[in-house]
Amino acid sequence: MLAVPHAGRDYPQALQSAIRVPLAALKGLEDRCADALALEAWRGETLFIAHRARAWIDLNRGEQERDPKLDDGAGMLGVPLSAKLRSGLGLVPRRIGNSGDIWSRRLSSTEVTARITEDHRPYHAALADALQAARDRYGVAVLVDIHSMPPLASANPAPRLVIGDRFGKSADARFVARIEETARALHVPAANNIPYAGGHTVERHGDPRSGIHAVQLEFDRAFYLDPQLDRPGPGFAAAVRLLRAVLDALLDEAIPGALAAE
Repeated sequence: MLAVPHAGRDYPQALQSAIRVPLAALKGLEDRCADALALEAWRGETLFIAHRARAWIDLNRGEQERDPKLDDGAGMLGVPLSAKLRSGLGLVPRRIGNSGDIWSRRLSSTEVTARITEDHRPYHAALADALQAARDRYGVAVLVDIHSMPPLASANPAPRLVIGDRFGKSADARFVARIEETARALHVPAANNIPYAGGHTVERHGDPRSGIHAVQLEFDRAFYLDPQLDRPGPGFAAAVRLLRAVLDALLDEAIPGALAAE
């Protein structure tokens, strides 16, 4: 099963009328063209692509990650602030890169709760239902949560792919090993869990003990986008090949012989 939570480009009018930055600045929160990457690699797997923009609500954050500096309903929760939340990247993002604060006003508790009810909960309920149906039918289910990341300059060679499994908590090691093996075979540098160990989606839905596994894949935007990091670029086909090969490897690991039977 594939999911793409951060490539949405649906910016509701209610958002557009409440922001202080140009609408184009919000593209920096998108996983640009990650939906196109998934669709090009797709061969009939269950696929979820969120259309709402991440700036409206971040589907890869928990419902409790509400920002007290933005959201009037956050103070009622009394939960510790995560590092992402402190940096302004909570359930509703407050800041974006060099553009600073996104919103021209605070958001009411009612506004944010409506976004949770109308967008966040239905998305995760649909993921959970589909994973459980696959688990019931095949005895195993694997969720691949597809994201993109800024180019990483901290390693040589810099990873083009980061595999996140919550440090072994969201998927059996055998699935991660198959992804690593696939990346090596295609000469794509890959890393595990650093700096992205997987977010709310894989933490919430991955349950290896019950046969449901979840991994997050972060693709380097410079790998598959143009030099402006805006549209598919020269490396797009190679990234598609990598993702397709990863999906085939995961299917083979989950259900040996399934590819041969297709």
